Amino acid sequence: MPGRAARPMSQDVAGAAAGGAVAPVSGDAPEPAPEEGPVGGVVMVDDGGREQWLAGVWPTARLKRALAAYPGRSLKGLLGPLTAVRLALPGRPWFDCDTMDDLEEARMNVLNEWTVLACEELGIDPATVDRDLILDLTKEVAHGVARPAAPLTAYLLGLAQGAGTAPDDAAAKLITLAKNWGQATAETLTDG
Repeated sequence: MPGRAARPMSQDVAGAAAGGAVAPVSGDAPEPAPEEGPVGGVVMVDDGGREQWLAGVWPTARLKRALAAYPGRSLKGLLGPLTAVRLALPGRPWFDCDTMDDLEEARMNVLNEWTVLACEELGIDPATVDRDLILDLTKEVAHGVARPAAPLTAYLLGLAQGAGTAPDDAAAKLITLAKNWGQATAETLTDG
C-alpha cells in the first residue's frame, strides 16, 4: 500500500498474536473469512523502505486469483495490492544481489558472520583469525592435491598453531607443498 510505513517486527508479531492475518496461509487451508481480521501478504522492506518482493508471503488462494487476473509483468503490480503488512527487520537480514559483485559481497558477509560466531563458540578472538590466509591455503590444497584435503589441512594448520608454530609459517609451508604436490608425490614414490 503506497505511503504506508513499515512497522517494526515486534508490532507485527503482536498483531499476529492478537488474531491478525500476518501468518501465511498454506495451499490446503481455507482462506479466512473477512470477520477474522485483515487478510493479506507480508513483505520485508529494506532500510530505505523499499519492498523486497522475493522476501514475503501471501495467502495462496488470493495470490492464485490475483495471478489469473493480472495482465502485467511486475511483482510489485501483482503483489502490492495483496500486501497487508510491510515488515522492517533490524540490521541487514538479507543481501540484495543484483550483480556478481553483490553475490561475492553476500558470500563474504556470511563468511564473516560464521567466523565471528564460530570464534565466540570456541572462545577465540576473531581478530586473531587470518581468514584470507586460511582460504588461500585451502584453495591451493583443494586444487593442487584434492578437495577433501582442504578441510583436513585447515585442521592441521590449527594443530600446528596450537603446538606453537606461527600460522603464517605453517601456511606458507603447506601452500608450497600443495603447489609442488605432483613433484612431491613422484619423489616419495621413487624413494626406495
